[in-house]
Amino acid sequence: MADESAQRGAELIEFIAKALVSEPDAAKVSVTSDGRTLELETDDADRGRVIGRQGRVAKAMRALLGKLRGGSDLRLDIVD
Repeated sequence: MADESAQRGAELIEFIAKALVSEPDAAKVSVTSDGRTLELETDDADRGRVIGRQGRVAKAMRALLGKLRGGSDLRLDIVD
């Protein structure tokens, strides 16, 4: 069940990130080995777009992730 929710969460975050950035092919989401952390990687120039002013976009993505069934256990990290 946790793997399924992590996979659905990864698909959701990747869909949102690809819609926001100028280089959608560079936006990738991976699930860490613990199955609870999603890591979002983007092009360096697009990182600010997925974080947003004062972190508003990142907070919104985390809020949507939390609304998924089983998503409250998931954590989103935006990595360099």
